[in-house]
Amino acid sequence: MRIQFKTFLLVANLILAASFTSNAQTLKINPKLSSIVILGTTNVHDYETKVTQINAEVVLSGTNQVQSMVLSIPVKSIKSKEKLMDTKTYEAFNSETYPTISFKMTEVNSFQLTNTDVLVSVTGNLTMNGTTKKITLKPAGKVIKSGVYEFKGAMALKMTDFKMKPPTAMMGMMKVGDGITLKYSVVFEVQ
Repeated sequence: MRIQFKTFLLVANLILAASFTSNAQTLKINPKLSSIVILGTTNVHDYETKVTQINAEVVLSGTNQVQSMVLSIPVKSIKSKEKLMDTKTYEAFNSETYPTISFKMTEVNSFQLTNTDVLVSVTGNLTMNGTTKKITLKPAGKVIKSGVYEFKGAMALKMTDFKMKPPTAMMGMMKVGDGITLKYSVVFEVQ
């Protein structure tokens, strides 16, 4: 009798675990509808570079709570309209040694899904140039349609916080400022 009861509990737990797992939703970024732009300054002019390749995934539990979020960007997918600027960017990121920028969520500070608005704040580890720093993202989100979510936001960062040396050009006459702003508009879809 005890063996049957233990077997029943084991089967019940497996069924519950399977139901929670099957209720999880995986959201993948739609790169065609998403953009990340890096805005910065030099002593000569402002500049803008664009990320041309983004990989990201969010997993929601059956109760619409964020379980995990990861993002990766190949450094060499950052492009401007100037080849010299791109070369200097890759050097600053030390792209041969550290070819990827990554973000991995470590905690959900808040998450609320209303009719069409998504209020979210997550903290995680951003790694660039082999250096990891804790950051908090607080994007403005909305439901585009069932299973499709858009998040927009901006974040100020300093290159030196990630042990990056702001680039110079023209024998040091042009100097890039330490501060940059990441501006993003990303769309995630249920897979």
